[in-house]
Amino acid sequence: MRELFKKIFGSRSDEETVQPIDDKNAVRKSVTVQGRVQGVGFRYFVRQEARALGISGWVKNLDDGSVTMEIQGTSAVIDELIERLKRGNGYSKVVQLKSNDLDVVKGENKFGIRY
Repeated sequence: MRELFKKIFGSRSDEETVQPIDDKNAVRKSVTVQGRVQGVGFRYFVRQEARALGISGWVKNLDDGSVTMEIQGTSAVIDELIERLKRGNGYSKVVQLKSNDLDVVKGENKFGIRY
């Protein structure tokens, strides 16, 4: 089944380049969301929204039913993405969102889904 989804939705090679921001203005966060976030297109929603905002990083399902991601951009766009995640895609329902600060990955310029 996983291979079928990779064929339909892509694999790591689906990472799309985004315009990297100046590393001195960047922040990076680890974000984990819980709720109805698997099987509802949530990772693809995250990827779409992150790319639209020019955010780099990745998103991945976890075995416990949650979704985790690392996101990097300016503080303002990271805050905007987090607000969009809370609202969801119409099929998802986020009941808890936790975030932690991370060290910036210099020169990172892609966002993709990890499996």
